[in-house]
Amino acid sequence: MPNLQTPIEKIPQITARQKNALAKLKMEKIQDLIFHFPFRYDDFSNFLSIDQLEKDQTATVEGVVQQIKQTKTWKRKMFVSEVFLQDQSGLIRAVWFNQPYLLSAISQGDKLRLSGKVSADANGFFFSSPAWEKASREPTNTAGLVPIYSESEGVTSKWLRWKIQTFLPLVQKVSDPIPAEILEKLNLPNLSMALQWIHFPQNRKKVLIAQKRFAFQQMFFLQLSSFQIRQSRQKERAVPFKSQNEKIQKFLQTLPFEMTGAQKRAWQEISQDLQKNQPMNRLLNGDVGSGKTLVALLAALLTKENKLQTALLAPTEILARQHFESAAKLLKKTEIKIALLTGAYQKSFSSQADFQQEKRAELLEKIRQGEIDLVIGTHALIQKDVFFKNLALIIVDEQHRFGVNQRAHLQKEIEKINDGIKNKIPHLLSMTATAIPRTLAMAFFGSLDVSLLNEMPKNRLPIKTQIFNENQRPRAYEFIKDQIRQGRQAFIIFPLVEESESLSELKAAVSEHQKLDQKIFPNLSLGLLHGQMKPIEKEKTMQEFKDRKFDILVATSVVEVGIDIPNASVILIEDADRFGLAQLHQFRGRVGRGEHQSFCLLFSSKGTANARLKVLEKTNDGFEIAQKDLKLRGAGQFFGTQQSGIGDLAMENISNVRLIEICQKYAQQIISADPLLKKYPALQKEVEKLQKNTHLE
Repeated sequence: MPNLQTPIEKIPQITARQKNALAKLKMEKIQDLIFHFPFRYDDFSNFLSIDQLEKDQTATVEGVVQQIKQTKTWKRKMFVSEVFLQDQSGLIRAVWFNQPYLLSAISQGDKLRLSGKVSADANGFFFSSPAWEKASREPTNTAGLVPIYSESEGVTSKWLRWKIQTFLPLVQKVSDPIPAEILEKLNLPNLSMALQWIHFPQNRKKVLIAQKRFAFQQMFFLQLSSFQIRQSRQKERAVPFKSQNEKIQKFLQTLPFEMTGAQKRAWQEISQDLQKNQPMNRLLNGDVGSGKTLVALLAALLTKENKLQTALLAPTEILARQHFESAAKLLKKTEIKIALLTGAYQKSFSSQADFQQEKRAELLEKIRQGEIDLVIGTHALIQKDVFFKNLALIIVDEQHRFGVNQRAHLQKEIEKINDGIKNKIPHLLSMTATAIPRTLAMAFFGSLDVSLLNEMPKNRLPIKTQIFNENQRPRAYEFIKDQIRQGRQAFIIFPLVEESESLSELKAAVSEHQKLDQKIFPNLSLGLLHGQMKPIEKEKTMQEFKDRKFDILVATSVVEVGIDIPNASVILIEDADRFGLAQLHQFRGRVGRGEHQSFCLLFSSKGTANARLKVLEKTNDGFEIAQKDLKLRGAGQFFGTQQSGIGDLAMENISNVRLIEICQKYAQQIISADPLLKKYPALQKEVEKLQKNTHLE
């Protein structure tokens, strides 16, 4: 007897082709089939008699098959199947193409239901390829709101409907994970009813109620998991810092600029966290150029003043070197000792000794003895041969967008780090350069404190952005040449947004580079960067660009990962309409990092996309742009559903602040009273499943 955990391959009468198709849809068990929700509905609820039909009308009719015939066209070798259906009011013809099996499935005298759009030709009204089923069957494919699912070759919506209808009764034996009292307070249906309404609804209202229930369910599980993680971390202990406010203020007075209000607020929040004996777990969420590095380095300086160590982890060697150089420059007038430790580089810096090349073994010994205050490197820092004397703070620069899987791995590795302090874990500060709208921060970072840097430094020149069409291309190229004559450098980006394109990426990148190098900019030096290059090759190319060995860097979207090229003043983005606004803003942030006015040139072949792109012409505010992107494209596109571990319905409702607040309220109530969810075994099971498949900060 099957149950929800029965593997799909054990379903009777399932072919190898269907098994492969279901695997592509990530369906392994009957439960996955039941929770594969429709993305839209065909409305066949307009039930009419045949004499009431009109052209272009969508309707359902029911009658008896008077005749069925099949012909084959000579030109296209195509089977044409025709059925003539009669009710008390008249006769209607239905036509299907290339479905020869209909002859064996439908017989004269059968009572059928047909649903579809009415067409007309010289012979009168007819249905073209309508949905059909025997009138004796419970309506599944006709006569109502008919669900349409994401399909794969070999598995149609019709097949899915039949299978889901077969196995849906199994849900009645399963405990509803959401407590009955919460469902009652929110007027939401139980699990069995909600599944019936979402797959086979009687009307639109029931669809909306079912969707509301599952959006709440998905967000509720996420918030429960977040609060559970937060509560478990409250039991952990970290080293509490002393404020050292006078020394920090003295350092700030040496800076040639004043911190923004947002930087001051963020620093105050971080400083207060570090003075607690519970480990800090904070996200520093700032737009490109908002000054995250300075705030993070203040935390490292406070750690040093408490005679403790900091590790700063960057995703690539070139970004680690960039942080090392920035830290050495900003902290030059302090006594902090800084080291760079990556697979290829070992350096140290202090105001007394300046830059020094080090042997790895010697540098590792200095770190172990506590002679280095701030160690900067890639995630290779978290290796078995790296021992700290008293590591109390870890700063993680997550230049990649959010990287759920990477963070999950990193969090586990951090727990095992050789920090040298018994029974304590380091404080953790994460940084992201992607401006995250408030609702996303609320939804996805419930277990994490968030500091916003939503203000730009006063001395920063806003990047000037302009949309170009194909006719204006010569003017854009001339502008780039003019910038290079003034001693500047440029990026030219062309899109690669689909995984399927990766196979042709190398060819496309090389072809584009060759055309620009030989025909457009023959007198300039052009570099090339694409996703098929090895990491060490990418880093070498970016370093050479930074060292001005190239005037122009031609690149695919791989360049979105941040690198500081202060001399680059112009970025040209091809087919800008293919990118989201938030991603375009990230590209744009590759320029505008120096003292010179910078420019972003957006090429768009689609006039209709220009209204969307004009947002970038009007503002440089990453939070405003991200909010607009979220509204236009949805959270699944902005965040990446595959990374988030959250269902589609919750994603669609991510801008619903009220929904998130309600979920947080009930999640907090339950976790406060029952942290391990012992009274709610079905709920505990769902939260454990979520935590296994997803990493929440």
